[in-house]
Amino acid sequence: PPGAELREYQESGVAWMNHLTSLGFGALLADDMGLGKTLQVLSLLDWKKSSGHLDRGALVVAPTSVVSTWVSEAKRFYPHLAVEVVEGTSKTRPRTVAEILADNDIVITSWALLRLDADEYSRLELDGAVFDEAQAIKNVATHQSRAARLLKADWKIAATGTPVENTVSDLWSIMETINPGVFPKYQVFNQQFKRPIESGSDPAALERLQKIAAPFIRRRTKEMVAPDLPPKIEQLLSVSLDDEHRKFYDNYLNRMRNQLLELLDAPKKNATNILAALTRLRQLSLDPGLVDPERPWPIPAKTQLLIEHLETLTSRGHQVLVFSQFTSYLRRLLYAIQRNGISTSYLDGTTRDREAVIEEFRSGRTSVFLISLKAGGTGLTLTEADYVYVMDPWWNPAVENQAIDRAHRIGQDKTVNVYRLCAANTIEEKVIALQEHKRQIIDDVVSVPALSAQDLADLLK
Repeated sequence: PPGAELREYQESGVAWMNHLTSLGFGALLADDMGLGKTLQVLSLLDWKKSSGHLDRGALVVAPTSVVSTWVSEAKRFYPHLAVEVVEGTSKTRPRTVAEILADNDIVITSWALLRLDADEYSRLELDGAVFDEAQAIKNVATHQSRAARLLKADWKIAATGTPVENTVSDLWSIMETINPGVFPKYQVFNQQFKRPIESGSDPAALERLQKIAAPFIRRRTKEMVAPDLPPKIEQLLSVSLDDEHRKFYDNYLNRMRNQLLELLDAPKKNATNILAALTRLRQLSLDPGLVDPERPWPIPAKTQLLIEHLETLTSRGHQVLVFSQFTSYLRRLLYAIQRNGISTSYLDGTTRDREAVIEEFRSGRTSVFLISLKAGGTGLTLTEADYVYVMDPWWNPAVENQAIDRAHRIGQDKTVNVYRLCAANTIEEKVIALQEHKRQIIDDVVSVPALSAQDLADLLK
């Protein structure tokens, strides 16, 4: 693709998916998190388009929180592909999904919308269907599993780093969706494979299952492709706000925009008020509970996405650093993570016994380390961690890089995976754009006068 060069294992994955789908089979891409499953699928879709095999289009079904990631990666790597997101249910949008599909190569929808409008989606005639985070259909009895099976497509691809979360029957449900009939009927599968494998009563059952599934599953772990990986992999994850959060953010922005634009007539004089308002917008992009703590908000999209990642990573023995500049958000995050049973350490400027907290994480007694960007961005060596999450963009990218280098430094013997989370269609996107274009004019400590009035006005667009 124009924006990146596929690594050897990614080229192999694309060729494998193309081979299977060209024969009318489905494919389960089960690479580890961070190995670029989205890019591989987009590369396949581009291949199909260029070879004339995407005339009717493809449907991508993904969790709501990562729909915008699919859009941004498509725009970055394959800007010539026509891509559109389905906004809302059949009752609220002006066009049918079929009409949207007619104008595009790729249509992206969420699992929730697929479930709610299953009948409408089932009437589509598709070249292909892609199921991102396909563990969403691990339970054959759910409405969204049924909706996925009802889709009419020449081929179907499932992408998930966790094809088996709880039981071997998870794999049956996914495979039945993308390759119906490859496995025996559910009751027979349970008798021949699930029970003997999970009880250990028939070791040969696992080998038989692997032989049946192997042609249709491609799984690469980070250890397997380590020679292909650079010391550090960075990815920007665009996260869509949920509807309630979105409405609150937009209403607040509309109320503040005119007031702030008036203050920009004298940015130096009004620096304190401008910075306070921009900080509120940035907090609101993260978690509406930071601005309106009295209201019973659902878990915000960024927090939910992080917890889903942490559940996968910690179950595999990885250690993770999580940075935010807002300690109020980190404390809310700590509560949410611990409620999910994940062992967590916490460090901000008020932490009294820093060394004990650091040693708790370094010794492996905890899997996740929540760190205030200012308190822990420098002076720490935490090479035990191989995953880093930056939950909110900071004005100065050098501060973020210093935080990331807590893990990516001398003594690190693993590839460090860095995820920067950005709330879609919020001030955070403007901050990231500002990072790219104004790297030299923003000091380590925010100084509003260092930004021009036009810079500040752009943040409010």
